[in-house]
Amino acid sequence: MNTEEKSPNKTKRAGVVQEYVQWLKLEKSLSPNTVEAYQQDLQKLLYFLDSEGVDFLEVTNDDLERFNAGLHDIGIHARSQARILSGIKSFYHFLVLTDRLQADPAELIEGPKTGFRLPEVLTVDEIDRIIDAVDMEKPEGQRNRAIVETLYSCGLRVSELCNLRLSDLYFDEGFIKVQGKGDKQRLVPISPRAVKEIRYWLLDRAQGRIKPGEEDYIFLARWGKHISRIMVFHLVKELAERAGITKSISPHTFRHSFATHLLEGGANLRAIQAMLGHESIATTEIYTHIDRQMLRSEIILHHPRNIKYNREHGV
Repeated sequence: MNTEEKSPNKTKRAGVVQEYVQWLKLEKSLSPNTVEAYQQDLQKLLYFLDSEGVDFLEVTNDDLERFNAGLHDIGIHARSQARILSGIKSFYHFLVLTDRLQADPAELIEGPKTGFRLPEVLTVDEIDRIIDAVDMEKPEGQRNRAIVETLYSCGLRVSELCNLRLSDLYFDEGFIKVQGKGDKQRLVPISPRAVKEIRYWLLDRAQGRIKPGEEDYIFLARWGKHISRIMVFHLVKELAERAGITKSISPHTFRHSFATHLLEGGANLRAIQAMLGHESIATTEIYTHIDRQMLRSEIILHHPRNIKYNREHGV
């Protein structure tokens, strides 16, 4: 038996969930199909909270917003997303009614309504235009190319990009190590094109100023400290404007485009979820349920960046 399943917290939670199911049936008079759908959607949240190390009774609005953003990342349809969030709102409303919580953390979470639009997705051509908009005459030009290429080719969160270190690079193996949410580490396949841009940047980086304590960070500002989230936000906005792109975009747009393009290209959804860091991965393991070579093959085969690179170089 799995001892984790028998832990007091898991047992307590299972009892609360069962009481909630009875409430849906008896108090809300929902159909069996609707009750089952609510249960399945609640399990999605509970799985997410477990991976984040968050107790279901200590959830914050920020935790739920991250879960909501994750639904966007993996391409959940707006109607399905609305149903999932409806079930979660119902669950936390129940917890307040039964005096398990004083305040409802789901109260301010907004699901898709009529006219709701998922985050913008850039086409491959638009991403090329943004990269081409980088002013390579500036000292930070190669750095900026490497930043955009890495954001898109690896599907990183902006915080993960800013904290990327030289000791996280495993170019010979074709991976980078990423420190994600909750200090969880994962190995992410990196494309040949991103490797090339980072290698070029490292040549420039070696000639620049590096402040003490910043030696291991990959992406540095002109004054020698590692770049900040705000710097990347401003960079993306500036490049999009120079490229003539009118979509409302942010660094997260590249991550969402990464996931969307892989889904459209037929990549395995399970592989994409692991790439995005939606599953806990132990430091001493590569992947718990996924063979790393299978994962790398999925990304190399289906990412449009790699397809184009291979075509250009006759691979």
